[in-house]
Amino acid sequence: MISIEEQVRRQAQAAQAAARKVASLSAPQKNAALEAMARALKRRCQEILAANAEDVQSARASGLSSALIDRLTLSEGRVADMVEGLRAVARLPDPVGEVVRAWRVPSGLEVGRVRVPLGVVGIIYEARPNVTADAAALCLKAGNAVILRGGSEAINSNKAIVEALVQGAEETDLPPGAIQLIESTDRQAVAAMMKQRGLIDVLIPRGGAGLIKNVVENSTIPVIETGVGNCHVYVDQDADLDMAERIAINAKCQRPGVCNAMETLLVHREVAEKLLPALAPQLLERGVQIRGCPRTLALVPEAQAAEEADWREEYLDLVLAVKVVDSLDEALDHIARYGTKHSEAIVTRDYSAARRFLREVDAAAVYVNASTRFTDGGQFGLGAEIGISTQKLHARGPMGLEELTTTKFIVYGEGQVR
Repeated sequence: MISIEEQVRRQAQAAQAAARKVASLSAPQKNAALEAMARALKRRCQEILAANAEDVQSARASGLSSALIDRLTLSEGRVADMVEGLRAVARLPDPVGEVVRAWRVPSGLEVGRVRVPLGVVGIIYEARPNVTADAAALCLKAGNAVILRGGSEAINSNKAIVEALVQGAEETDLPPGAIQLIESTDRQAVAAMMKQRGLIDVLIPRGGAGLIKNVVENSTIPVIETGVGNCHVYVDQDADLDMAERIAINAKCQRPGVCNAMETLLVHREVAEKLLPALAPQLLERGVQIRGCPRTLALVPEAQAAEEADWREEYLDLVLAVKVVDSLDEALDHIARYGTKHSEAIVTRDYSAARRFLREVDAAAVYVNASTRFTDGGQFGLGAEIGISTQKLHARGPMGLEELTTTKFIVYGEGQVR
């Protein structure tokens, strides 16, 4: 029996061989593969749901939080969303071969930059089995091979999804090894994956802070860092308070277990006495536990006292930190100190305050009068996303097809020598 390390190495080698062929596929060939994969997912929906039910049962038995179980759980609707996601990616323009820029230099050479695939993309992720289909679709359309390593809590779901995707791909020109799942749930598999420099071109970790930190600190392969989402909504003194209530409820409650959900609400002192007593009952009715500063506690008796750690926490649950601030400056300082550069929002009718917030907040997505829940590849028109990058090199924000490519220079000459 071969070791985990050897198995991962063999998979990486197979992916590298496949990547050269995937890179040369035409857009119609890639789109045909995506359509075949979508049909296979739809055809095997009940098998996928049965496998997912096993994972959900195990997750409940092991005491996973309700938010994580929500992220793990599939339904016919969510499988249908995965099917549509594959087809949506097929409808997107092919980024490979796009000429980003072209120019002529004094020597007479014609120089251009064109988009090309990254090669082999490794994705390490947790909990959400829909990522399996989204990642495979985006990597394929961008001309890459992909190696997937999902969390142990979703192993049966991921196996069933990848089996369906591979079955569909086999009906087309997609080469074997282009879509692979590392099935070992042993942590050694992740460690081995991070050491495949030269075979895997880039790693993308998608999950909690611990997973991301482990990959960033231990990988020998370049990493695109997806980020923890300690997201804020700041309600300014000139806010429309009805709008602020709608945005706050959506940002916290619509799906609390995802990275673009609001974790801290900042409220200007001029509107706190009106907003918080009206908003708090709506949050409490939805099961939200409020942890507030002293001024929040005076206005919301049901709240618990916030501790320093609460301002830094990505709860991924129905828990909300609330702070009353004296000014826009204080709100900006709080976000700069505790934010994770993911998604930040201001609710205001003051144009100057909105412009200043957009200019001064350092985050991948900054909103005026809208919920942070929109930070999503599908919502931004990217078809799907591979993750949300909070770093500044190569990619930032929801990563779609362009972010799964790089560029190369192409140069035409007529015998020039230097």
